[in-house]
Amino acid sequence: MGARMQKVNAAMTDRIKFYTNPMSRGQIARWALEESGAPYDQILLEYGTSMKDADYLAINPMGKVPAIVDKGHVVTECAAICAYLADAFPDAGLAPHADERADYYRWLFFAAGPIEAAVTSRALGWTFDNPQREMMAGFGNFDRPLEVLAGVLAARDYICGARFTMADVYVGSQVDWGLQFGTFPDRKEFQDYAARIRQREAYQRSKAIDGALIAEAEAAKAASEAGEG
Repeated sequence: MGARMQKVNAAMTDRIKFYTNPMSRGQIARWALEESGAPYDQILLEYGTSMKDADYLAINPMGKVPAIVDKGHVVTECAAICAYLADAFPDAGLAPHADERADYYRWLFFAAGPIEAAVTSRALGWTFDNPQREMMAGFGNFDRPLEVLAGVLAARDYICGARFTMADVYVGSQVDWGLQFGTFPDRKEFQDYAARIRQREAYQRSKAIDGALIAEAEAAKAASEAGEG
C-alpha cells in the first residue's frame, strides 16, 4: 500500500467514509459496517505517514484508525462506531431492544474499559504490587475482568442473551483477537462464544476483505525488498 490513500468510489458522497488500515482495530469497524449493511468507501492509511497527515488529523487528531465520517459527522473509537452504526441503520436489527439496553451498554463499555485496559496492561508488563494500586487502576488486575466476562458468556449465547447485537461485534472482536494472539485465557466460555460469532456471514466477509488487503501489502513489500536486493 505504500504511503498512499486509497479511496473506492470517491464520487459517491452519500456513502460512509471509512478510514482504516487492515492491520489495526479497523477490522472491528469493518465488521460493524458489514453487519449494518451501511454503504461505505474505504480509505487506507499507513502508520507514521498518511495517518499523521494534516488532512487526516483534521478528522481524528489522535492520528489513528479507525474513523468514519457519515454525512459530515466524525465518529472515532471502535465501541462508539459500533453503537453509532447500530442506531444509524436500524433495519439491520443490531441495536438493543428496550429490555436489552442495560446489558448492551454495560458489557459494550465494560469491554472498551476494563477488558481493554487489563489486556493492554498485561501486554506492556504493567503489574501492581499492592491492592491500593489495583484500586487506582480501575480494572483491578488482569484476572478479575476476564473472570467477569467469562461468567457472562457462560450464562448466555450472546451479550444480550439469545440474540446477536452490535455489542457482540465489539465484545466478540476482543475475545476473537484475544484467543488468536494469546492475550485471553483459553477458556471454554471464550472458545464457544468465538465459534458462534465466527459463523456470521458479515464476520467472514470482513475478515476476507482485510485478509486480502494484508496479503496484497505483504506481497508488495516482498517485491520491493527483492527489487532492492
